[in-house]
Amino acid sequence: MNAKDFRRIALSFEGAEESSHMGSPEFRVGGRIFATLASQKQGYGNLMLTLEQQQAFVEELPDVFLPIAGGWGRMGMTHIRLVEAGEEVLEGALRAAWKLRMEKNGRTGKKNGPQGNRTRSTNARRKRR
Repeated sequence: MNAKDFRRIALSFEGAEESSHMGSPEFRVGGRIFATLASQKQGYGNLMLTLEQQQAFVEELPDVFLPIAGGWGRMGMTHIRLVEAGEEVLEGALRAAWKLRMEKNGRTGKKNGPQGNRTRSTNARRKRR
């Protein structure tokens, strides 16, 4: 797999959109990130997972998954080695990250579609009209 495959699969999920943050592609649902290609030059995609999910992926496929170094990794952010991942593994990992973001958005009241991109200041301006 490669960055093009990562992008294609990430954007196949309902409500997923691509944007850019600090010059790197990121994938959002409801305005919140679930995956990025910030490390694509090193051959990685990045997944926003829970620590439990991260541990399970790393234990099952240590040649494919590894925690991102430092504090981000200690929060569940996980690299996937694109060249080592098959399509089924990549799709499953991206789906886990997307599903987690959808669940978190639901708990915080965030909308999971494109309308979820509104900021508080945008919503406040709308109310004042």
